[in-house]
Amino acid sequence: MKRILITGGAGFIGSHLCEQLLDEGNEVISVDNYFTGAKSNIIHLLDNPYFELIRHDVTMPFFIEADEIYNMACPASPIHYQYNAIKTIKTSVMGAINMLGLAKRIKAKILQASSSEVYGDPKIHPQPETYWGNVNPIGPRSCYDEGKRCAESLFVNYHEQNNVRTKIARIFNTYGPRMHPNDGRVVSNFIVQALNGQDITIYGDGSQTRSFQYVDDLVNGLIKLMETPDSITEPVNIGNPDEFSIKELAEMIIDITGSKSKITFEPLPADDPTQRKPDIIKAKEMLNWEPKIKLEEGLIKTIDYFKKTLSL
Repeated sequence: MKRILITGGAGFIGSHLCEQLLDEGNEVISVDNYFTGAKSNIIHLLDNPYFELIRHDVTMPFFIEADEIYNMACPASPIHYQYNAIKTIKTSVMGAINMLGLAKRIKAKILQASSSEVYGDPKIHPQPETYWGNVNPIGPRSCYDEGKRCAESLFVNYHEQNNVRTKIARIFNTYGPRMHPNDGRVVSNFIVQALNGQDITIYGDGSQTRSFQYVDDLVNGLIKLMETPDSITEPVNIGNPDEFSIKELAEMIIDITGSKSKITFEPLPADDPTQRKPDIIKAKEMLNWEPKIKLEEGLIKTIDYFKKTLSL
């Protein structure tokens, strides 16, 4: 049994990670300040004697004993991370510094939940880990993009300078149960609009593409990355390479829900990437991992969750 600390443990992805690691027989400590996380995401775990809940903000130092740390804490949707841009970049940068400092002191292995946003609006497609990205450092998304890029740099430097055992996962668009219904991301937006019979709003002409991975696939990838030998420290893309246009996604959700919603178009926000697709050769070779759940199957599960959440 390992003692595993998860920052952002009450969040969408963090809560699924808590659940899976408990199922595998570990002791799990969730740390969250509930800015975007919610106790409702982990309330079903509270009866487990090996699960512990701590309210704490990772921008402040933290002291605890653990064998492994998953640093998942950071608002991840544009609505939430742009709400308080300074807080967002502090969460990525100060959070990384505090957790790396903790890992150094207690000799824990630590994984950073980085993001495909480090690639910005990419000029290379699909995006391999060797691509340096195309990010606007002063744009409306920079608080998140540059925060994640800085966190990666900190992880590399703590490993090289202090021999901290580090892992970096570049997470691509992820969806599934426990997504926040008002997080402004396309999957949750479209599902909520379709279930409520509202027009589905597409920003841009709908030709921009994304690759959507189901949350269970991501969690399995993160755990496999954490289990790799200490010699593996470079970033690894974890995402689903099946690429869909935003219009295709909207049409699929309308079809699954049986909604009478119509599609409307609005201008594309600044710095919104036009393409996003992971190159996952490294994950296949190093982790023996690739996503298993197809988009339609995952959407059906996610729509069922939203029906219950919205009491429809």
